[in-house]
Amino acid sequence: MDTRLLKVFLAIAKSGGLVKAARSLHLTPSALSHGLKALETELGCRLFDRSGSGMALNQAGEQLMAGVEGPLQAIEQATLSVKELSRWGNTWLRIGASTTLCQQFLPAVFAAMTKEFSKLQLVLENGDMPELARHLRTHRIDLAIGVEDPKETDLESRALFEDELLFTLSDKHRWNSSQPLSKEEIRKQPLILNQRNSPCAQRVLRYLEGYDISPALTMEVGSLTAIKEMVRLNLGVSVLAPWVADVELARGQLKMRPMGLKSLRRQWVVAHLKTRKLSHTEETFVRTCRNQATALRKDRKDLPRA
Repeated sequence: MDTRLLKVFLAIAKSGGLVKAARSLHLTPSALSHGLKALETELGCRLFDRSGSGMALNQAGEQLMAGVEGPLQAIEQATLSVKELSRWGNTWLRIGASTTLCQQFLPAVFAAMTKEFSKLQLVLENGDMPELARHLRTHRIDLAIGVEDPKETDLESRALFEDELLFTLSDKHRWNSSQPLSKEEIRKQPLILNQRNSPCAQRVLRYLEGYDISPALTMEVGSLTAIKEMVRLNLGVSVLAPWVADVELARGQLKMRPMGLKSLRRQWVVAHLKTRKLSHTEETFVRTCRNQATALRKDRKDLPRA
């Protein structure tokens, strides 16, 4: 089937008529009408219900759109990628990572990679692992860095490092003593987290629920910098890994303590589609990430001495 006819079909479906679709494709309405007729003839059925006010997908059209929209986007993205490589004559590496990694971890990795590969073009896509997994499947990115998700069975994950999530508090907070924390004390303390629907926040809340703890007040803050500043000002406590607050810990502005007897840990990985064999550049990127991870503060054992 000619992909050009499918592009005509999608343009008409999204615009609701021939005239608007023709403008978007820089073609005449007559050309689009002939293309649509050819597609419907090939499929043996009509794809739209036509009326004086426009064109609406019928059941057959809706089924076709659901099946072809994703693959056509993938083809377009792959085509653009190849054209970009041809244009620049460089290796292009597209990375997906969480905001925290983008701020705290990847700059040093990118610096090392561009030093080793002088013509490397690095492209960074921001998101949590579920979103990045979708980008891998549509070939929008090559590698995704995030917390391992066993449910993503079509991905191969290469371990980077494991960290521990700890209560994070101001150096002036009363929890700085070595006294154990009661459930009631934890419940009363304002908890500052990323958006509640983020994987990290969900992990923290599930952990607390396992101890029958539901914080009385949970503040949702989208910026890691803002979370650390609010904690530093003693407006509440948060839950972070030591490497995320390395500078503030070294300066003594923030302190950390374990959340409970059972540690809350995460496994960070570099993931890619199982159907792909990594290139030399990609293998080097994984190795560089692992080297960079050796210097991170990862758990309670790496906290600064009081």
